[in-house]
Amino acid sequence: EGGIPTWIGVGGTPESVVRAATYGFNLALAIIGGEPARFRPFADLYRRTLAELDRPSQPIAVHSPGFVAETDEEARELLYPHFKAMRDRIGRERGWGPSTRADYDREVDQGAVFAGSPETVARKIAATVRALGIDRFDLKYSNGTMPHDQLMRCIELYGTQVVPRVRELLA
Repeated sequence: EGGIPTWIGVGGTPESVVRAATYGFNLALAIIGGEPARFRPFADLYRRTLAELDRPSQPIAVHSPGFVAETDEEARELLYPHFKAMRDRIGRERGWGPSTRADYDREVDQGAVFAGSPETVARKIAATVRALGIDRFDLKYSNGTMPHDQLMRCIELYGTQVVPRVRELLA
């Protein structure tokens, strides 16, 4: 009765974006590296394709890795070893070289990793929402071998501080 909302995750090919629009599915931009704003052409292509097909507009989400802790420094330090292990494992499968601390720091500072204090993460999410005109942001907080108690604290901070602050910044 009305169906199940379906999202197609896209990692950066125009063909995948067009396929999601053609099927009339919601689009989730899986941004795992690089500056999120560079995905604006994909969001625009999706909207344009829906319009050309006379389909109603559909929501667009971003799905990116991150971690929330009390401070920026704590988040960076707690996340790094687990992020590196996960990124290196994926890299072996996809032909990427090992991740370095400089790569990680660049992704946190300007790229697709949303790690930091609640305020830092909220500001980065709000900037991404504005840059891409998205409707939803999914934080991939499960990062490899990270301990359960750290993940639970991240979820708590995300729900109680980050989300309300993003709403405030976007109001």
